[in-house]
Amino acid sequence: MSRLHTSYVLGYHGCDREFGLKLVRGEARLDPSNGKYHWLGSGIYFWESDPHRALEWAKQKAARGACNNPYVIGAVIDLGNCLDLLSRGDVDLVRDAYNSFKEVQEKAKLKLPKNEKAPKDQSPDLVLRYLDCAVINHLHSIVENGSSPFDSVRAIFNEGIPIFDGSKLLDHNHVQIAVRSPKCIKGIFIPPVFL
Repeated sequence: MSRLHTSYVLGYHGCDREFGLKLVRGEARLDPSNGKYHWLGSGIYFWESDPHRALEWAKQKAARGACNNPYVIGAVIDLGNCLDLLSRGDVDLVRDAYNSFKEVQEKAKLKLPKNEKAPKDQSPDLVLRYLDCAVINHLHSIVENGSSPFDSVRAIFNEGIPIFDGSKLLDHNHVQIAVRSPKCIKGIFIPPVFL
């Protein structure tokens, strides 16, 4: 099955200002995150089409002491062979990967990881995505052993609180991208809103 196609998107990455400027000047590079709680498995994370949400995240990072001067860089990203969870077929792939992962865990007599709330987080969301991360990384290991690996993962997340009473629209909804193959990042720039 050939899934390769060119699909350019703009992504925004929250980071420390000094590091962001080094990225723009070509003096640094983005490395994939491998945390066990990342929403879309291992990769370099971007907020699709939303520099303001990326800045909110960078500010949250600064509040935890993980960033000195919140900043945002933009990137032109070719999704390449994308595990796109806005597509029904790819949702089915992840569902099948969950069943496979569950079977592997049961055979090894290991518990399934669980998604959890972050300590001190006011949000009702389970933002520590241990289970989701493990399942998607499991899918990557299956795919890498048999066919073309995924270059990126993309998904929409409903997050936050309702924007008005009775609404299902939440104030932190977003599309997130995890770039697994750095060659998909075609360019890095300072978003005009931050110049």
